[in-house]
Amino acid sequence: MKATVDGTVIAEAPQEDLIKIEGNWYFPPASVGSDRLEPSPTPYTCPWKGPCQYFDVVVDGKRRPDLAWAYPHLIDGAVQRVGKDFSNYVAFAPGVEVSG
Repeated sequence: MKATVDGTVIAEAPQEDLIKIEGNWYFPPASVGSDRLEPSPTPYTCPWKGPCQYFDVVVDGKRRPDLAWAYPHLIDGAVQRVGKDFSNYVAFAPGVEVSG
């Protein structure tokens, strides 16, 4: 699967390596172009996943705020609820096209 912005691939991995949580595909950390993501100061904590790290997506010098996020430090029970460790996996908001 691929995640793209304006035709530029920012993440790519086989579907079996992704995890679907609450309707969002989470890409393994190694499959995401780290040069495309810059940490955002936007705070959020999910009640069952834990503290979230938002990222701005940068393509062709254009910054798109908070279009990606990950959970670097999962709280107790999150892995059991999903069935797999998804810490640091990256998901994308509308504005990023995720397709197979």
